[in-house]
Amino acid sequence: MPYATEKDLPPSVRAHLPLHAQEIFRAAFNSAWDEYADQGERREETAHRVAWAAVKRLYRKQGRQWVPI
Repeated sequence: MPYATEKDLPPSVRAHLPLHAQEIFRAAFNSAWDEYADQGERREETAHRVAWAAVKRLYRKQGRQWVPI
């Protein structure tokens, strides 16, 4: 299911990513959700993978925090 705002993201995403990274995650997830509608049960899993890949293009994990590259 697409996320309307960053407040709707899973707690694990909200708790660990800075706001900008959350915005990237939400936009990528929503886009992938629409693009992969034909995947049925795997749709949400694929959208999460796409969203994390988008975040990892601009952020990296340093210790326990996500920081801009």
